[in-house]
Amino acid sequence: MSQAELTAVSAPRTPRRALWTLGILRSELTTMFRRWRTLALLGVLAAVPVLIGIAVRIETGDGSRGGPGGGGGPAFLPQITNNGLFLVFAALSATLPVFLPMAVGVIAGDSVAGEASGGTLRYLLVAPAGRTRLLLAKYASVLTFCLAATLVVAASALAVGALLFPVGEVTTISGTRIGFGEGLLRALLVAVAVAASLVGFAALGLFVSTLTDSGVAAMAATVGVLITVQILDTMPQLEGIHPYLFPHYWMSFTDLLREPVYRDEIVRNLGLQALYAAVFGSAAWARLTTKDISV
Repeated sequence: MSQAELTAVSAPRTPRRALWTLGILRSELTTMFRRWRTLALLGVLAAVPVLIGIAVRIETGDGSRGGPGGGGGPAFLPQITNNGLFLVFAALSATLPVFLPMAVGVIAGDSVAGEASGGTLRYLLVAPAGRTRLLLAKYASVLTFCLAATLVVAASALAVGALLFPVGEVTTISGTRIGFGEGLLRALLVAVAVAASLVGFAALGLFVSTLTDSGVAAMAATVGVLITVQILDTMPQLEGIHPYLFPHYWMSFTDLLREPVYRDEIVRNLGLQALYAAVFGSAAWARLTTKDISV
């Protein structure tokens, strides 16, 4: 065997495998963000801050400073008229319990099952990338959607808030005041924290997607699990299991608006999401790597 052949045989294959993974990820992201369903979900999410901002503007058009319904509604709603930046926090508070996770549930539930029902999963698994890297690419694309969806809500809220209300220094929950620049940084951190809160649920949805060949069934089951767990989280009789439910610490992002920042519940939330991601990610891997693809 020649020296060139020995070099080719002994050359590490990791870079080539990495290129395969990146190629699949790029393909997944391109396909996902070109679908009308994805664009429609992002459009609905972007419309939520617009509706909230217009509602607050109409309600306070007489010069009053309170929010609609005397301070009811999503958190931070009464502060919007004083500072439009609070529309970002109010919009994320309004979308996190329902709209954001439902959108993620649709994307995650359809990620594998949609390919199976469309007959394309078989051809994807034949590719040299393999099932594990395909699953990693699928999960990475869902996480990218989590971040993109959250940033769409935040960007829409920031634009509407700046257009309809004054902006300036931010009064934190602790009563201290911070500059507008630092307020923007806090808003970005809040958006990232909200996206990170969906990591565990995204893994759960991916696992559900490996259990069926029907994309519609997977999406419905994922959203059904979301609704069921949220109901359980509101039942005082089940208080003992609340800290182990994935949405329990979702609103911990509000602690980023304190001075100093409270980190305890934020860390608990991130740890819980990592646990769910590890458990259901492993379950999805075990299911996909042993699944018999016949169509």
